[in-house]
Amino acid sequence: MLKTFLMIIQVLVSLGLIATVLLQSGKSAGMSGAIAGGAETFFGKKKGMDELLSKITAYLAIGFLVITLMISIVF
Repeated sequence: MLKTFLMIIQVLVSLGLIATVLLQSGKSAGMSGAIAGGAETFFGKKKGMDELLSKITAYLAIGFLVITLMISIVF
């Protein structure tokens, strides 16, 4: 029962981690960076959102690590 619960939590945390990494803006340069920069200005993307996603990513990564270690130690 505990193993199933931890596995479900691990899957949810990993999906959240994937989503937050994909939502972050890249550090691109060149023409693609110029186009993306214009789109970010047009849609009003703020610096604060990148910082928030960065913090969420860090917390989810720590959670994923802890849950993975718990699964490997307990079972």
